[in-house]
Amino acid sequence: MAESLLSIRNLCVDFKSEGRTVQAVKSLNLEIPKGKTVGLVGESGSGKSVTSLAIMGLIPNPPGKISSGEIIFEGKDLTKLSIDEMRKIRGNKIAMIFQEPMTSLNPVYTVGNQIDEVLILHQGMNKHEARKRTIELFEEVGIPTPLESVEKYPHQMSGGQKQRVMIAMAMACEPDLLICDEPTTALDVTIQKQVLDLMLDLQKKHGMSMLFITHDLAVIADIADEVAVMFRGDLVEQNETRKIFEDPKHPYTKGLLACRPSLDKNPRRLLTVEDFLQDDGNVSDPLKKEEKKWRPIDEAKNPVLLEIQNFKKHFPIKGGLFGRTVNWFKAVDGVDIQVRKGRTLGLVGESGCGKTTLGRSILRLIEPTEGKIIYNGKDITHISSDEMRLMREKMQIIFQDPYSSLNPRMTIGDIITEPMVIHGIGKDKRERYAMAADLLEKVGLSGDHLNRYPHEFSGGQRQRICIARALGLKPEFIICDESVSALDVSVQAQVLNLLQDLQDEFNLTYIFISHDLSVVKYIADEIGVMNKGKIVEFASSEEIYKNPKDDYTKKLLSAIPKGVPKDMLQQQ
Repeated sequence: MAESLLSIRNLCVDFKSEGRTVQAVKSLNLEIPKGKTVGLVGESGSGKSVTSLAIMGLIPNPPGKISSGEIIFEGKDLTKLSIDEMRKIRGNKIAMIFQEPMTSLNPVYTVGNQIDEVLILHQGMNKHEARKRTIELFEEVGIPTPLESVEKYPHQMSGGQKQRVMIAMAMACEPDLLICDEPTTALDVTIQKQVLDLMLDLQKKHGMSMLFITHDLAVIADIADEVAVMFRGDLVEQNETRKIFEDPKHPYTKGLLACRPSLDKNPRRLLTVEDFLQDDGNVSDPLKKEEKKWRPIDEAKNPVLLEIQNFKKHFPIKGGLFGRTVNWFKAVDGVDIQVRKGRTLGLVGESGCGKTTLGRSILRLIEPTEGKIIYNGKDITHISSDEMRLMREKMQIIFQDPYSSLNPRMTIGDIITEPMVIHGIGKDKRERYAMAADLLEKVGLSGDHLNRYPHEFSGGQRQRICIARALGLKPEFIICDESVSALDVSVQAQVLNLLQDLQDEFNLTYIFISHDLSVVKYIADEIGVMNKGKIVEFASSEEIYKNPKDDYTKKLLSAIPKGVPKDMLQQQ
């Protein structure tokens, strides 16, 4: 057994909320060995991030506090240290990479300055020494053109580059323990693979320990030596990574392993954690064992509903003293697609490939530069805004972020019924609220929730509310723009099952936009792979997976986490 670098003993963390106390972490015992990586896995609300904040001494008090337990690091109990003592350890001996790099970096300072500050504060370097070391760190984490990149502001860098800046900042003082809180959740699969490989290399090079927090077991298959699984504040299972994947003991662990869409299997319905918790690991739903059958196109039942012809959307690049247009960014550059009624077209590609711009342009939320949008035989490219407003009764969109697409000042009832009011659906408020309650039941929520506000719901529940709002106008066509990318794997499975059920019930047509090929392969009949504004490959979902033609498609497929530790893959 390797010597422990950090020991958590009987840790309890409480939060006071509306007169009651919620125990976010319950008597947690966890060892992080020297030079090893421990994966801490669980869904939102399981207590993983609270555990990491407790280690760093960052639990907000009030409303939270460590009510009991010890966190032993280098012979000291971190829970008993003063603010000044903790400040010397934080960043120096124990560093942390947060989930969202955009909110973790200060937008008014260059990224180079922000790392310089860490080196000056903790390592006692002067400005010249700090800048030289920052450039070395940028080289180490693979940021292109380090000399120029240190002068950039956060908004001038991509999501993957910002996450590399956060890794460089965390590595600046060569910590003994690096805590990674969901560092790859919002990244494309290719960038995610690069970041995971980078962290593995850095760990081996510096011999540090890592606590890697995620909701996706597939992500830590390659990176972790041990896995600890948390559920509702409790540690329910801990073992070597290989043993967790070969023989999971707890029903919750079995559920987490089973509910991610697989590239090899295609069940009619995805498994969820709830299936395992209710049936103690014995799944009784036959649809979740039965393979999906290929749906042949029936010209009568599946006519072309939407056709995009030579579609282009270019954005001006301004420059010079007077802000003149010096060039054009071709976000979408000559796209031709057809979407058939009752079918799902998947659009897949990395951030910046143009898929979201195309989706929003179809609904004329962004005005196209060139080309045609033909919906149900009608050219809607240049119709008036009033006519387009009427068209949106048939065409809806579910946005990526359920947090920012729901008005925090409106009740759920008002949010769902607002489109009905605009389009004159329902006689009065009572009738519209009755319809909204039915829609909530349809998406798996209670009709009694109409008077609640968005902050009272989890991320998965908010996404269901967004789906209910989109269904309120009884549309024929829905664009799902990365609508499951920010969700836990089990909630993602629930939402994908729901979208399929709604399609079967209402004969809905979807364009499903995502950077995750495994999710798109599961839900889509056909897939268009986008790269640099163009569709580089278009085929059935099975064909794309089994016989990819374009090198870019092959790159996307190879970057998807296999969900199996490397040593198990080699044996297969």
